[in-house]
Amino acid sequence: MRKPNTSAIGAIAAVLAFAPLFVQAKACSPVPPAAIDIDANSYYSDRNHSAVDPVLKARNVANTKPTNDFLEEVARRASVYQGATGESAADAQCGLDWLANWAKQDAMLGKMTTSQSYFQRKWTLSGLALSYAKLKPAASAAQRQQIEGWLSKLADATMLHSEQSKGKRNNHYYWEGLAVTAAGAVTGEARHLAWGRKVFDAAMEQVAADGSLPREMERAVKALHYHAFAATPLVMIASILDIQSTRLDQLMQFTLKSAADPAYIEQKTGFTQERIDGAMGWVAIYERHTRGTGTPEPKRNWYPRLGGDLTQVNPLEHIANKPAAKP
Repeated sequence: MRKPNTSAIGAIAAVLAFAPLFVQAKACSPVPPAAIDIDANSYYSDRNHSAVDPVLKARNVANTKPTNDFLEEVARRASVYQGATGESAADAQCGLDWLANWAKQDAMLGKMTTSQSYFQRKWTLSGLALSYAKLKPAASAAQRQQIEGWLSKLADATMLHSEQSKGKRNNHYYWEGLAVTAAGAVTGEARHLAWGRKVFDAAMEQVAADGSLPREMERAVKALHYHAFAATPLVMIASILDIQSTRLDQLMQFTLKSAADPAYIEQKTGFTQERIDGAMGWVAIYERHTRGTGTPEPKRNWYPRLGGDLTQVNPLEHIANKPAAKP
């Protein structure tokens, strides 16, 4: 059995590692220059996209810092506003001002230099739409019109690229589905919700009898990581659209069991799996929607691409009061 390259930086480590909970923000910082274009790059050096080239990874981190920093700040302001310590009008207006500023400039609607650039845009759209859902009650009519118009444009651009690129319908497709679904849910755009449902149904058709996703099983030492990464948007789509799915349950059971004991996934892939460090905090979304696994919710659970603090119930989530019937 092949061993993982322990010197490589984990490709998914940054998005599966949960930072400390937000702290009360102070003065609103000036809005950074809008990122009209996105110049990102792939950073894998093998055909399975499992071995990370640290030089390419560092370049991508530097080039995507403007959009990542923007999302981090908006998610933080939104989470503070919704937080248990009480609503903060100043934080809400700061987050809304940032969103409206980039919306006015049609940020992220310029040139996408590579496939990775499109990936970066959809991840950012997902987090911004889910963060805006927290901020929306504080938005003025003018802010709503500007921000929601921009989110809809980004959703349209995401759909267009997805339909034209005809790439593998793997975790990237699922994240496109979440970005469009979240935008549609917060703006009320029915066609975006319908497209998100199409993506979710396509994903469920791919779930194998053992609960695995065949295209994520192709990721060598990172197959476990990519099952977790693929399940993340699907869990949120299911909650937003209020879908109960036996196949999603199977995927969740496979992922959780493999994270606890990767023996089966290692036998199937032929690779020793890189272990997932820390809690998969998005399981909290699944638990709230299905009451399905009994997995305890982490106390520290921060993920900007899902709107920030996952210990908070996002306004777009559907919460189950009792176990729902399975189709």
